[in-house]
Amino acid sequence: MELFASHFGTYEIARGPDGPALAPFRHDPDPSPLGAGFLALADHPTRVMQPMARKGWLAGDGGARRGDDTFVPVTMDRACDLAAAELDRVRKAHGNRAIFGGSYGWGSAGRFHHPQSQLKRFLNLAGGFVSARNTYSYGTAKVLLPHLVGPEFSDPGTFNPSWDRIVENRPFILSFGGMRLANAQVEAGGTGAHRTRGWIDRFAEAGGEMLTLSPDGRDAPTGRHLPIAAGTDACAMLAMAYVLLSENRVDEAAVKRIATGFDETRALILGLSDGQPKSPDWAAALTGIPASELTRIARKLSDGPALINLSWSLQRAVAGEQPYWAALVLAVLSGQIGRPGCGIACGLSAVSSVGNPLRRLRGPAFDQGRNPVAEYIPVARIAEMLERPGETIAYNGAPLTLPDIRLIWWAGGNPFHHHQDLNRLARAWRRPETVIVQESVWTATARHADLVFPSALPTERDDIAAASRDNWILRSTKVMEPPSGVETDYAVLSRIADRLGFADAFHEGLTETEWLARLYEGYRAAYPELPGWPEFCATGYARLADPEPQDVTQPLEAFRADPAANPLSTPSGRIALLPDLLRAEDHRLGAPLSHVRASDAEEDTALPLRLLSPQPETRLHSQLDGAPLATKARRHGCEVARAHPDDIAKAGLTSGAPALLGNARGSVLVVIEADTALAPGHVVLPTGGWYRPATIDGERIDLGGNPNTLTRDTGSSELSQGASAGGARVRLNAFRGTIPARNPGTGR
Repeated sequence: MELFASHFGTYEIARGPDGPALAPFRHDPDPSPLGAGFLALADHPTRVMQPMARKGWLAGDGGARRGDDTFVPVTMDRACDLAAAELDRVRKAHGNRAIFGGSYGWGSAGRFHHPQSQLKRFLNLAGGFVSARNTYSYGTAKVLLPHLVGPEFSDPGTFNPSWDRIVENRPFILSFGGMRLANAQVEAGGTGAHRTRGWIDRFAEAGGEMLTLSPDGRDAPTGRHLPIAAGTDACAMLAMAYVLLSENRVDEAAVKRIATGFDETRALILGLSDGQPKSPDWAAALTGIPASELTRIARKLSDGPALINLSWSLQRAVAGEQPYWAALVLAVLSGQIGRPGCGIACGLSAVSSVGNPLRRLRGPAFDQGRNPVAEYIPVARIAEMLERPGETIAYNGAPLTLPDIRLIWWAGGNPFHHHQDLNRLARAWRRPETVIVQESVWTATARHADLVFPSALPTERDDIAAASRDNWILRSTKVMEPPSGVETDYAVLSRIADRLGFADAFHEGLTETEWLARLYEGYRAAYPELPGWPEFCATGYARLADPEPQDVTQPLEAFRADPAANPLSTPSGRIALLPDLLRAEDHRLGAPLSHVRASDAEEDTALPLRLLSPQPETRLHSQLDGAPLATKARRHGCEVARAHPDDIAKAGLTSGAPALLGNARGSVLVVIEADTALAPGHVVLPTGGWYRPATIDGERIDLGGNPNTLTRDTGSSELSQGASAGGARVRLNAFRGTIPARNPGTGR
């Protein structure tokens, strides 16, 4: 069977007289329609069809016109000569610490043609590079949680009870931020079966109760929805904890058996340490939820069984550690932590694998080698790195020096989609001497490069797809040949490695097919039940059998039963409710401590609307922006934003009108549509619109409708330095001009 594996799942390839088509994989109970969109990009006007160089860079402008210049075609040989010479110049003149290997993104579900791995292997062989740590998706929680429960719980989903145990025990699920089922359609390494929707249906059919607290009713997959002001989730949780303490619903002896810091936490919640009781009345004014409702929910949690679910979006905010810390406190005080199917979950439905009971297929990736350069930055501090070379920032309890970057090389990602305050990034992006990008289409990042190499699409190469949190391994077959002159990242980097003298070390004399066979045999060594290579290629897929229910490890259950025999890897062996590092006076540190507040406290509160920027339903991040589903979702060529009818009327607009969302950081052009499922005072603009700044009547406007044009670029805290997009405040105004036509070309 010929299959194509993508982040959206697996598809069967049907070849006919009119060309190839993609059909849903027969073993997928809930297939996504999005992956078929790759076929539409094969000859799309935004396609990068040959190497291109920026005119100003060739003339030696030092980046002055980067992002606002034209490109000229160069031959592949010329482009490889330029890239090799520039890399060699920078490493000799400034050292490898001046090179930033910025490959971050969802460039491929394949394990071999994984742009991040390919580029990092190449740069490591060239002497190393400055790297990035953590992710935009989960970077704040990933740094915080090891301090609370130990490093084994740093990765997404490790806290979560599995869906089968949740359905079996039917806890009351209190979900902050919701569970968008569109998010559960994607997985970093692909999947053969989407199962989250089925589990949620089973939970509902079994009589399970779910309450979603979110400004947007569309975040609730089932059950009841209760509006809450964006960024006030931690306030609601601490108010519930206040109820438990004030009504003597907390078993103090049981809490102290599994956790440290109870007395200090109790003093903070009751207001004994800062003079502000975190009572339901206090929280009602911030959250918009009546005090009586907060009290009712707290009692329901205490009665149990109960599970608190947190969307990943909650921790992408200033002090984004607050809701994750507060949820752990609430789960501990309510006695739910470590109970079967109960306690706390981070990101149920965030991606396909989270919460699914399965054997994880952990195997070898394309070997990146060892990086001789030790310097790194938290991934969301790119602009700060470029603006402040040689200065220091705080990170995870220690100072971190920002490197002086002269060369950026990016493959398989789009920072001009996922970073914040894109106008600021565009200014900082002009500082390096050279930016090299490998890309399939003219994203904003490609348009802000100096040298652009065309990359084959996932449908234009053979590969093996497997996610480390899933149980499927898939033989992804080339659906079609790439256009003439377009090569894989591996082929391009092999060419450049040859010019730099380490081609043999890079490709090891192996063909692409031999590399795939080697990677697959690495999986077979770990899982002998997998079929041999010839059989796997013929079948197109393999999967590990689901585990028996008793074999699925449930987090914290053994610890709760006997903390002494099953200690955590925290200093005390117990949950740390208030670790020493989080007791500091600096209010930008993660735990709320004496500075509990809404996440927009540093924003201009005169602006009437709080911006929500969820993942889109018609693409993955900015991928497939030119595919039919994303194109049809636009109105008059613009991204669509949603607001409550009352807020649209206050702005003097009508639903369906072109409008500007703006603040001090910039303006974006959208079409505004009314939605009564959204709480007043909020506006929703999904991520993924391609950043296209233009000056119209003297105003700089992002015509692509990317919400990150408006979001703040500051670290979530000095603990994590994570992304902080949440809580941005904006205004809604009429757009009086003519909507400019989209010019696909190079995206301008």
